[in-house]
Amino acid sequence: MAYFDAASSAPLHSVARQALLASLDEGWADPARLYREGRRARLLLDAAREAAAEAVGCRADELTFTSSGTRAVHSGIAGALAGRRRVGRHLIVSAVEHSSVLHSSETHEADGGTVTQVPVDRGGAVAAASYGAALREDTALACLQSANHEVGTEQPVAEVAEVCRAAGVPLLVDAAQSLGWGPVEGDWSLLTASAHKWGGPSGVGLLVVRKGVRFAPQGPADERESGRAAGFQNIPAIVAAAASLRAVRAEAAAEAVRLRELTERIRARVPRLVPDVEVVGDPVRRLPGLVTFSCLYVDGETLLHELDREGFSVSSGSSCTSSTLTPSHVLRAMGVLSEGNVRVSLPPGTPEEDVERFLAVLPDVVAGVREKLGAPAGEQPAAVREDALVVDALGKRCPIPVIELAKVFGDVPVGSAVRVLADDEAARLDIPAWCEMRGQEYVGEEPADEGSAYVVRRVS
Repeated sequence: MAYFDAASSAPLHSVARQALLASLDEGWADPARLYREGRRARLLLDAAREAAAEAVGCRADELTFTSSGTRAVHSGIAGALAGRRRVGRHLIVSAVEHSSVLHSSETHEADGGTVTQVPVDRGGAVAAASYGAALREDTALACLQSANHEVGTEQPVAEVAEVCRAAGVPLLVDAAQSLGWGPVEGDWSLLTASAHKWGGPSGVGLLVVRKGVRFAPQGPADERESGRAAGFQNIPAIVAAAASLRAVRAEAAAEAVRLRELTERIRARVPRLVPDVEVVGDPVRRLPGLVTFSCLYVDGETLLHELDREGFSVSSGSSCTSSTLTPSHVLRAMGVLSEGNVRVSLPPGTPEEDVERFLAVLPDVVAGVREKLGAPAGEQPAAVREDALVVDALGKRCPIPVIELAKVFGDVPVGSAVRVLADDEAARLDIPAWCEMRGQEYVGEEPADEGSAYVVRRVS
């Protein structure tokens, strides 16, 4: 098997495993106690905090260990908003933040706060000027990821931090995807991360709150971790997290060059090997080991299962992989194709031959899935009915509405329009994306008795 889903969780680094096993014998006692076993545990905890702080680029007393990256995000946002409640209750987030940030923003809004979502360009990046335009007198906090978890696009954190700092607004950076590759640049105020993203054990997160940032921990008071993370610390896991962060950083420069070459190979060759593919995300400002592409006329869940049978573990942002059958909020915000989405995120040490095998297998896998779904072969349309100007795809899920459109489109006269009736939310994203890829005109969405009517005009 080739594991290509490091953006979800990286395999446990060998240094993390060694540190975890070694600290089990010394780190089990309560580090708050003054007897010998407690002092030993405290030494391990302090050393881990110093190592993690050095990697982040902060003071040790600014860094808190939490039970997960999600908990760090929730605690960081809630504490910063509470600490600046006198200023106001306005929160700024980007439209492509991790779900943990968006869930926190939803909770804040439900509690009477206000939220502004900053849009992104087609590559998935925000503009610092957009954050500047979103700032208000009552803005308490702004949030921005350092790099996107689905498409790998790196965000202009330093520029946004400068804009926020000039307005006196703290910036919280979700650095989960990038911290293993290097420190986050810029004058940010709060930072969160998760150890299992860089090859540490799961169940360890980082929350950094810079000195001078108004912060009021929420929830019942607890004496541990400066009151910012309740409960007994998992010292062996914390030690392993800090040790693995230091280890991956030592390897990062050389490994980034190697993985960037492999993902560039995927970005360049997949569109040549597989027809009707859109590679998404910024082509330059992106994480070294992550590449994402979407395939027209493909069911994302089926594609993932077929790749799994061939020995490849990948992820997807397609609506078909979601229990709610809604497309990825990241792909939707970018305005790119969501169907048949594949995210390849290579862990450090990925052999070149695994990537070559993936590129060899992918074309036949995609073709097989398309054949099962009845997708059009090449540019040859299927026979068209007399009522072909209305495509009824009601009750059909991604990617069937787009397949039905493609089947009839070849026989539509230039200048004529097709109305696609669909009630799958993914159609709202995928039909405009199909038009973009095909060079056709997307007229817009119209109300219908059931679902919506998506109007496409043939221009060539």
